[in-house]
Amino acid sequence: MRFQTAVVLVLALAVAPATAWAGAGVPGHTHDGFAFGEPGNPKKPARIVEVSMKEVDGRMTFLPDRIEVRQGERVRFKLINAGQLDHEFMLGTVEDNQKHAALMQKFPEMEHDDPNGKSLKIGDRNELVWMFSKPGTFEFACLRPGHYEAGMKGTLVVLPIKQKLTNR
Repeated sequence: MRFQTAVVLVLALAVAPATAWAGAGVPGHTHDGFAFGEPGNPKKPARIVEVSMKEVDGRMTFLPDRIEVRQGERVRFKLINAGQLDHEFMLGTVEDNQKHAALMQKFPEMEHDDPNGKSLKIGDRNELVWMFSKPGTFEFACLRPGHYEAGMKGTLVVLPIKQKLTNR
C-alpha cells in the first residue's frame, strides 16, 4: 500500500506543474486560436521589425504605429520599451484587444509572456516571432490599464501574397 501511495504522489507532483502551466489563469484569458496567424518558429529566418514603446509629448505610442506584412511572412518583432512606464505589445483583432483591455482593468497585475504578446518593464527588450497566415487588418496594442484607452495601439495590415508592401 505504501508503494502505491508513493507512486501516486510522484505522479501527482510530476503532473502539477504542467497542469498549472496549462491552466485557464485569469478568467477569459485564453490562447485557443488566432484570427491572424500563429506563433512563428524562432529558429527560422524572419523579417525583423523593430517596435519602440514610449510616451511622446504626454501620449503613449508605438513607433512605428502601422506595420504591413505579407500573408505567409514570418516576422521577428524586436520590442523595446523606451518609455518611462511599463508597457506591452499584444497582437490581436481589435475586438479581442478591446475585450482583453477590459479584462486587464479587472486584473491590472496581469503580465504577458504569451505567443502573441509580451509585457516589458521600463528599459526592457524582448522578441516575438509570428507567422501571418491570413490577410486582413489587425492591431497591436498595449493593454495595461489606461494605455489602450489613451490610444496606445497600432495597425497591422496583412496583405495578400501578391500585393506590394508600401512600408518596407
